[in-house]
Amino acid sequence: MILLPAIDLYEKKGVRLYKGRYEEMTVYTEDPVGFARSIEDKGASWLHVVDLEGARSGLTPNLDVIQKIVSSTGMKVECGGGIRSLKTIETYLSSGVSRVILGTKALEDPRFLKDALAAFGSAVAVGVDAKDGKVATHGWTNVTDMDAGSFILSLRDLGVETVIATDISRDGAMRGTNLDLYRTLCELEGIHIIASGGVSSLEDIRSLREIGAHGAILGKAMYTGAVQVEEAILAAEGRE
Repeated sequence: MILLPAIDLYEKKGVRLYKGRYEEMTVYTEDPVGFARSIEDKGASWLHVVDLEGARSGLTPNLDVIQKIVSSTGMKVECGGGIRSLKTIETYLSSGVSRVILGTKALEDPRFLKDALAAFGSAVAVGVDAKDGKVATHGWTNVTDMDAGSFILSLRDLGVETVIATDISRDGAMRGTNLDLYRTLCELEGIHIIASGGVSSLEDIRSLREIGAHGAILGKAMYTGAVQVEEAILAAEGRE
């Protein structure tokens, strides 16, 4: 299993939200590029980046920061946040980003998703946010009646290889990950599940590895010091 430390960007700073709420934002670093380098120094091979401003505007206000992270580290970078056009996907990928993450747009516009997959293949992943097992959209403000597992299967059938699955109720809450949800999702065949939200201990990471998650995103626990990146990587890879 791969470990993906997370950097969320807002006004060129590294921040974290609580359960996706912009009004509950904490700034953790004024130098996200330097922070990314420090993560790489601790052994990370992947980085998960979200442009929180882009998620609101559909633009790329932190593109320059992401480009600097890519150019100044050797990590693979996956990036999400308001990616709503093929041009934006191309902009990120041509900047050296390894994988882009589509959100609400992928749910609302299957034609766009099909076009993106046709053009960029496995470099396109989809973020699936869930609350009580149901898909949530629009920055988690709208919970649909669509079952998350069924939606992920439909994405697989379209050609999606990787899904970043987030349990809204656990994100940034330091309450542990929702193993019941991820156990169900990891039983789906033919698609990689990356778990996001609530990863707050080495035990969470070990458990996700054991149930077959492809990856785990480490956010707030890294910033608070509850989990050390070096130890998390060892736990993810089963090298403890």
